[in-house]
Amino acid sequence: MRVTASRAHDAREGEADENPSQSFRAFLRSLGPGLVTGAADDDPSGIGTHSQVGAEFGYGLAWTFVLSFPLMVAIQQIAAEIGRITGAGIARNLRRHYPRAVLWFMVSLLLIANIVNLGADLSAMGAALALLVGGSGGLYTLLFGVVCIILEVGLSYPRYAAVLKWTTLSLFAYVAVVVVAHVPWLRALRSLVVPELQFNAAYATAFVAILGTTISPYLFFWQAGQEIEEERRHHAKPLCLTAASAGPELRRIRIDTLTGMAFSTIISLAIVFAAAATLHAHGVRDIATSSQAAEALRPIAGELAFAMFASGIIGTGLLAVPVLAGSAAYAVTEMAGIAGSLDAKPLSARLFYGTIAVTTLAGASLAGIGIDPARALYWAAVVNGILAGPLMAIMMLIVRNPRAMGRLTVARRQLVFGWAATAVMIAASALFLGFAIASSS
Repeated sequence: MRVTASRAHDAREGEADENPSQSFRAFLRSLGPGLVTGAADDDPSGIGTHSQVGAEFGYGLAWTFVLSFPLMVAIQQIAAEIGRITGAGIARNLRRHYPRAVLWFMVSLLLIANIVNLGADLSAMGAALALLVGGSGGLYTLLFGVVCIILEVGLSYPRYAAVLKWTTLSLFAYVAVVVVAHVPWLRALRSLVVPELQFNAAYATAFVAILGTTISPYLFFWQAGQEIEEERRHHAKPLCLTAASAGPELRRIRIDTLTGMAFSTIISLAIVFAAAATLHAHGVRDIATSSQAAEALRPIAGELAFAMFASGIIGTGLLAVPVLAGSAAYAVTEMAGIAGSLDAKPLSARLFYGTIAVTTLAGASLAGIGIDPARALYWAAVVNGILAGPLMAIMMLIVRNPRAMGRLTVARRQLVFGWAATAVMIAASALFLGFAIASSS
């Protein structure tokens, strides 16, 4: 075991000896799964959560994004390395190395949470389009679901990956909203390092909600799956088989993940700051959905801010919906022991593409059968809370397991941050579930 740990350390330390191109174009080419994962983290339901946090507490919870950032980076990097080093996704590693009951329990919870998140995101997109152009939000919700299925099933992986990568630019709409929102920047920036603590249930619940929207199980499955897609695309072998030359790939994963999570955090803060400077400053405290936030902005910040905010909901939804459905498809096919890929032909990957279609349409139908997406999203957060901590703990066991990772078991520094993220999520989930039980009793 000592020899294995030493070789893993040497392989990782060898990354520093590489001399990659410093050009900006080369940097952009290196971005992929991490960037898309980070952008998808700011989905319409997350936008709703961040809008509510800014509306209710102003800048008082901005510091939590500084806390969550290194934890996000650590756990998403671990998810990516599981995929790239082992050549197998998280569910397949669970199937190989751990009891089947654990695998079925975690994938079942993931499916439930993802379907509800899909419903909330598609409903928010439909409502945002109805605000912009009029018409039926319910019809738009269904149409968005169909469009996302067609794109995810119909496009080849290289083309679809490029579409997702460029769709991340839609999130800059929220940076533009901040520009026109007259944010008091001295106070806003100070709030990042000086917590404005409140000792009450509402503040604690909002804190847990932020962690739940920034560290989400579906992102783990997606990024691991995307690393495998990239491996196949470049006809490469799993890094566990080529450990001596793993340095450049591990560095690419680190840069890609760091960039994606930084992008996600900046956009999340932009939404909180915009809501704090407009909604909170004008006494608007209760926002349940992202579309409500957009509508509330119109009389306060003007038509331009409203239009940018609403357009951003649609853009990020078009990015997040395929990620939610795709992560479910990776999990289901890996659980069944069947190969699944976005680069496969539909008829040769029926279970994979069928899972994408079924979960997306199931989510789109929630509002149509009388289920309130905002309320359902609350319970999805409960399910994610049950799932996140144990799943992260198992991921940490996988990356220390030489049977899975070969010589590239995770380095000590990354191990510390990974377990710290796991401990924070378990504590936050326990706190959230305690509030959920108390409020329902």
